[in-house]
Amino acid sequence: MIEINALATMASASAQQDRAHTIAELGRVLESAETAAPESNQAFLRALELVEDLDDERDQPELAEGLRSIARYAYFSGHALEGVKPSLRAVEMLRRLRLRSRLQTALITHGNLLGDIGNVPLAIETHAEALEISAELRDTSAEAKILNNLGVVLIDAAQYADALTCLEHVTALADGNPSLRHVRGSAFGNVAYACLHLEDYERGMAAARESIQLHPDPTTLHERLGRVTVESNYARLLLEVGQTEAARERCEIARRIAQESGLERARLELALAEGLCEIHSGLLEQGFARLYRSLEFARGHKGVLADFLTVIVKANEIANQHDTALVYLRELMMHTKEVQQENTLLHHRLHLEQLESRGGSTASSDELLARREARLRDKLAQRVAHQELIKARVEMLERIAIIADRADRTGEHAYRVGKLAALLGQALGWDEDTVFLLELAARLHDIGKIGIPERLLMARRPLAQAEIELVRSHTAIGADILSRSNEPYVKMAEEIARFHHEHWDGSGYPFGLTHTAIPIAARITALADAYDELMHAQGQAPAHSPQSALREIAAQRGRQFDPELTDWFVALATRLQAEHGGLDTYLGQAARGSPFIRARQKIAAALSRVGPGP
Repeated sequence: MIEINALATMASASAQQDRAHTIAELGRVLESAETAAPESNQAFLRALELVEDLDDERDQPELAEGLRSIARYAYFSGHALEGVKPSLRAVEMLRRLRLRSRLQTALITHGNLLGDIGNVPLAIETHAEALEISAELRDTSAEAKILNNLGVVLIDAAQYADALTCLEHVTALADGNPSLRHVRGSAFGNVAYACLHLEDYERGMAAARESIQLHPDPTTLHERLGRVTVESNYARLLLEVGQTEAARERCEIARRIAQESGLERARLELALAEGLCEIHSGLLEQGFARLYRSLEFARGHKGVLADFLTVIVKANEIANQHDTALVYLRELMMHTKEVQQENTLLHHRLHLEQLESRGGSTASSDELLARREARLRDKLAQRVAHQELIKARVEMLERIAIIADRADRTGEHAYRVGKLAALLGQALGWDEDTVFLLELAARLHDIGKIGIPERLLMARRPLAQAEIELVRSHTAIGADILSRSNEPYVKMAEEIARFHHEHWDGSGYPFGLTHTAIPIAARITALADAYDELMHAQGQAPAHSPQSALREIAAQRGRQFDPELTDWFVALATRLQAEHGGLDTYLGQAARGSPFIRARQKIAAALSRVGPGP
């Protein structure tokens, strides 16, 4: 093997070919790294510098593979964001080379990175593309790996039930296949973590045991981190059913493997379980000292901070320190809000940069639009060009809004609300451009739910007042996200997100506004949102008939809803029902053109091909 230190200093700044060769060599070294040793990290940092300086490279399979290996190391060493650029370059290069099998592998790595940095929509789209290739190549092994990785993405997005669906298919697909032993073991480990959050402890412990049996002797960096995580989660599951001594035994095993790995992330995973073990054993001072000490380290690792805060809330509840638990619950909510805001703005910015890059220009979006419109003579064509550009720029925000609404499994609710709002604006005589913006803006009305934990949004128990206030904060979270996007056409979306729960009579939130103090776009969206929710089952509440839904809407005339707009809306919905019958197909038409919605449908189709899980 080439010496890492020598590789880290190779490649002349002026020789593109030398750089490409060195990237390929560094990738091979990092692919086989078993620990996050200083020399491996040095090689990784040097590789990133070379990737940054690599311009107009020729498409080469070896270079693409080197880029993918660098990205893979970034993922396992906790530097996911730094891995996105080499990963994307590898994917694009392999697409051009038409190397389908290698492209599939690169897409898996890219999807993992996107999931780790919180870009769940693009991670799902990327894994969906990889699944298509696996079906084309009849590659069962890759299909199992992709579904397992997709399960991880959904777990990171707190969509545990959907994650279990994917993971169950992996365990069924890999059963009896020796080459998929490690994938099956990983899937069982992920099932254990999902069950911990779903409070299905017996099933989670059984899955953890299966995972450990399938991964008895971890050797690679990836395997060691996975095993520490499984052991830590197993210990936490055991604590939930009162098996404290057994939990301590799992922590001992995890400690040894964490030390072998040299990974900070493994040490942090272990600290969660050890701290909880001590709390459950009555060693409160020792347990809290461990958790709070590790919390300071976790603040520099956003990927585990939410888990730490969740555990500290639970530890304080066990110790009957409910006031302190509430303090950390609020910090958890603030952290979730900040992370989701940062992620949303980051992914939106990267999306816009990619759009500009595809256009072959570094000019601003306004300049691009001006140039494009200057080439068009027909005014209608100019309007279409303008609208298509805005649609493309809002696309990432739409994806995040769909992910945020965990109650809607189809992803079409936001599109139906947008269409209904636009049709009401049209009925009111609004001009075409404003109606267009209203439709896009109304789709984003609940984007702020991305910052609310699923256990609160989907809770079947009555929420405490403090929890209700936290759920209601989605209006502020959404408005803050949109206000920071610096896009002038998102101003209407910001108003809708902030005010769509205000009521005409002042009984709404967040400010208790009344009458026309509530922006009209928010008043319109509130009607469309309420009607669509009534028309579809919500938790334990069944769907209403069209007539019943309109009676409910009319009953809130002058209370929740603007009375004049209510009259217009009831007339509109009555006419639409007569013209189109079932409205879902008509109102959700735009959703079926969404790449993200199509990706979800492809994944569902792949799961149906695999067959039901156990």
